[in-house]
Amino acid sequence: QVHLVESGGGLVQAGGSLRLSCAASIRIFSINAMGWYRQAPGKQREWVAGITSGGGTNYADSVKGRFTISRDNAKNTVYLQMNSLKPEDTAVYYCNAGVISGTLLSNYWGQGTQVTVSS
Repeated sequence: QVHLVESGGGLVQAGGSLRLSCAASIRIFSINAMGWYRQAPGKQREWVAGITSGGGTNYADSVKGRFTISRDNAKNTVYLQMNSLKPEDTAVYYCNAGVISGTLLSNYWGQGTQVTVSS
């Protein structure tokens, strides 16, 4: 079982920055991949960014060049640095962890943190 706790959300003006944190209850080097998703009101949850245990990163086209995902293994924490925020980035942001054990993939989610970008 992996418990994830997000923090760092809030209200920011367009063009501003926020850094989200996701603290895991286990050593994150044992987690195969971690990522951030978001869900805006009335929309489906969408993938935003991901980072593998080896440090490889990927981003959705909508945030590429503005968002940066990183990890601190010593703190068991993954971050999402969000710059040049736009009103369309407004959503609840969720941290996700994928753990592979044998042939079984288990997905874990945090409770979410609200990000609101005003125009």
